[in-house]
Amino acid sequence: MSAKISGDNVEKSSSFKSAKSKASEYANDPDKLNDLLDKAQKKANSKKGPLSEVWDSLMACFRLLRAYATGKYRDIPWQSLILIIASVIYFVMPIDLIPDFILGFGYIDDAALLGWTLKSVKSDIDNFIEWETI
Repeated sequence: MSAKISGDNVEKSSSFKSAKSKASEYANDPDKLNDLLDKAQKKANSKKGPLSEVWDSLMACFRLLRAYATGKYRDIPWQSLILIIASVIYFVMPIDLIPDFILGFGYIDDAALLGWTLKSVKSDIDNFIEWETI
């Protein structure tokens, strides 16, 4: 099952398309975005093992989104912002391509999508991390 799951496959799923359609709403509502990030942080902390390969970049994305929500950081292309937010929405959704309650498999799609997203927006994440050090 895991051999067929890739970020590209997940990105084409109806669950991700649904998440992506909601992303601009979150981008334009700081309270809603922060609430999403609180849920995502809680879920990530409880699933750190399956996310170990992308952990540092995922944490940087959470910080980037919080800085965006406060207006402190806006130097990110809209398309990248929407992709990151959509991936976080998907990550928080319990029912997606592979429902989270399926023991041993439920987070494979989440990890695949997050890895694909983080690779897709790597330069934007790197720019943010550099901005953080200034």
